Amino acid sequence: MDIIAQYTPFMQNSENTPTRWWRFPLFHALTLILIGGGLRLGLMKAYAPEGMSLGTRLLTVLSGTWVDIVTASLVVMPLAVWCAFRRRPWTGLARTLLIGAVSLAWVVQAFLFISEGFFFDEFLSRFNTVAIDYLIYPTEVVTNLWESYPLVRIVLACMALAAGMTVLSLRKAPPESAGSPRRWLRVLSWPAVAAVLTATLWVRPGVVNRERVVNELATNGAVSGLTAAWTRNLAYDVFYATLPRDEAYQVARGVLGRNGGEFTGPPAPPVPPGGPDEAWWDAARASLQRRIPGDPAKPKLNVCVLLEESLGSEFFGCLGRVTKKGKPDTLTPRMDQLVKAEALLFDHMYADGNRTIRGFEAVFSSFPPLPGDSILARDRTENVETLGRVLKRDGYETLFLYGGHGTFDFIKSYVVPNGWDRLIEQSDFQNPVFTTAWGVSDEDLYGRGIEEMRKLHGTGKPFLVSFMTVSNHLPFTYPTGRIKEDPEAHSRKHAVKYTDWAIGDFFEKVKKEPFWNDTIFVVVADHGARVYGSQTIPLKSYEIPFMVLGPAVVPAPRRVSVLGCQLDVTPTILGLLGRPYESMFFGRDLLADNTGPGRVMMHHNRSIGIYEPERLVVFGLNQQVSAWQGGLKGDALAPLEALDASAEAASRTGKALFRIADDLYLQRRYRVIPTSQNSPIQTSP
Repeated sequence: MDIIAQYTPFMQNSENTPTRWWRFPLFHALTLILIGGGLRLGLMKAYAPEGMSLGTRLLTVLSGTWVDIVTASLVVMPLAVWCAFRRRPWTGLARTLLIGAVSLAWVVQAFLFISEGFFFDEFLSRFNTVAIDYLIYPTEVVTNLWESYPLVRIVLACMALAAGMTVLSLRKAPPESAGSPRRWLRVLSWPAVAAVLTATLWVRPGVVNRERVVNELATNGAVSGLTAAWTRNLAYDVFYATLPRDEAYQVARGVLGRNGGEFTGPPAPPVPPGGPDEAWWDAARASLQRRIPGDPAKPKLNVCVLLEESLGSEFFGCLGRVTKKGKPDTLTPRMDQLVKAEALLFDHMYADGNRTIRGFEAVFSSFPPLPGDSILARDRTENVETLGRVLKRDGYETLFLYGGHGTFDFIKSYVVPNGWDRLIEQSDFQNPVFTTAWGVSDEDLYGRGIEEMRKLHGTGKPFLVSFMTVSNHLPFTYPTGRIKEDPEAHSRKHAVKYTDWAIGDFFEKVKKEPFWNDTIFVVVADHGARVYGSQTIPLKSYEIPFMVLGPAVVPAPRRVSVLGCQLDVTPTILGLLGRPYESMFFGRDLLADNTGPGRVMMHHNRSIGIYEPERLVVFGLNQQVSAWQGGLKGDALAPLEALDASAEAASRTGKALFRIADDLYLQRRYRVIPTSQNSPIQTSP
């Protein structure tokens, strides 16, 4: 039986008779609001921070409901306009299109609601820049979803919900034609109301609470996702608190000067009255380039960097992992043994973001994480400073091995132009032992890497070989027989154990190679496993391992507890080499003397921040600045109601460094212009 014919009381009277065209779209808007509220309550029950007060819960629900109302008014607006415009009964083609459009819309909306729940479980966040980035790579993401979640059942559930909502809406609020009098007034009425509601979001307080997770609960996936998409490229000085350009370069020169080395150029001149020109930008870049001293007679040791997917410190027994009862525990026994027997371990290290491409720009370019996109995903990354560029200038052969497709996360477009001679990617593995949605297994990658290093060593030239792994990622599968745990369990903990096994196997093999004794081996994570914690930027979940092996530079096991971040990895590697080089890097050599107490520069969603001992300062959209106090170990940071002297000092440093990083990148000046070793040295700040 025809559904609409059964449930719709088509108008039989004059077109001038007033109608209730708005009931049908209003029914769907109210349903969206109710489902969004139900999702919020469910997420709140599962993920609300411990001790969340009743007042905060009520404010979260009220604020979130208002966001849901605004969102629903916008989502349903096309349907409302269509209903307001329609003068004739809903029959024939119009009827078919209506049923199809409403059903399809509900399939999509239901899938988004379900996806939002899974996404929150993984990231303790509504849809953010991670979700936006994943839309760019449908092959990897769909394969990952297929292997990680019951996708068929989810889609069937979405279709069932869509059918139910369509039938229910036709029964309870059947569509009516709008008639002709004041037709355009009706057509414009819903958009006008939606516009007014949307405008209220601009005056809505930016945060509900100082707890990050509370603020995530108080919004919804649509608003959060669209905001993330909109903020991918921003005019930094418009949206974020900063210093005047002259002052920023002066402060930055003083800060970077303490990272070691001597400046090769004078301080930047005053900005011209009409604004910076090309000559000024050249002078500003030159004012920050430094010459790092070293012994040119030192041997050119090989360098091998293993950048590990999602390998946070929380898994390592040697970095303090314990059970819920407080007993020592580990998921990385082989790496723990390496630390105990022969590695140099930096045990106070932090990632600069929670994405692989953030790890790339920090580890290999020593470049701060700007808001919006990583530099890998931007359009001016064809000539930026990297570890590969420094070593190429010193006569090294360079190679990068990535387990996935080079186009993913713009890895190929970053690696190939910026200092690496070759990129070996997934398509270059003919018969891999095992593959996942993201690429070949770690053991495949390491095996190929050992072969390549053997060949490079045979040429007699020093080499840099860099790896980026993919196994420790959803759906958490790996070859059988490597560890006792079943890969079909799709467990993060099991994937970490496999990662540990693969690294241990790699070092067992390279110790038998002729290049073992003259190579620096580095193991560092691209980011932590998942985000947790109450701060706007929850640094506890950014803690990562950084270890160095190789008898040429680590004669005995050692721990270093100086505060550092991924920006410091490349300067530390170059410091271990001990040869002179020129630098634009923002990081410092963690083994050098007298370089200060250390800092962490980090990014999360649309916020950036800087941590210096006991103070975390976070810069948000609309030039918001907030501060936290306390040490990093033990997640002891607490909010400051106002910036004190220490927070003001950290804020000033952060404002300067982030601003000049944005300048250098946008003006294509984040690169070294080699100078003569006999050119004058500038020692003034």
